[in-house]
Amino acid sequence: MDRAAQAKAQWKRELPRLDMDPMVLIGRLAEVQHLMAENWLEPIFKSNGLKRGEFDVLATLRRAGAPYALTPTQLYQSTMVSSGGMTARIDRLEKNSYIERKPHPTDRRALMVVLSPKGKNLIDQMMPAYVQAQHDAVGSLTSAQQQTLSSLLATLVENLEAPD
Repeated sequence: MDRAAQAKAQWKRELPRLDMDPMVLIGRLAEVQHLMAENWLEPIFKSNGLKRGEFDVLATLRRAGAPYALTPTQLYQSTMVSSGGMTARIDRLEKNSYIERKPHPTDRRALMVVLSPKGKNLIDQMMPAYVQAQHDAVGSLTSAQQQTLSSLLATLVENLEAPD
């Protein structure tokens, strides 16, 4: 029995009138996220000397396209990280020469975070293993099941972002 089902059974015994099905779903989502990160993705980050958040910054800059530059605000909005957390990540990546801080081309008060050639090479080298790990992790689901689950989760995200 999985942990979410076990918790449901325990709550059913203690508070039988409560419908615990949403708790099971949320528990399973949390467990999937934890297991995916710990068993499939974190080893890739660690083997390349990065933390997940640092990888996220490099990947976000890379997928932005040339010139691979965003403001810190754009970065933290794209990665759903606080501005303070983003500053710490940028500091670590800059220290390792994966990114550079450069003046904003049109706003003297702002700056841009730019992916360095070293950072671009690293993220380009990491992406095939990262994508393969994701394929492997969800490989127990058929393509149709993956598409259905993805669609259901997109609906859930949309509704959670805009509550009635």
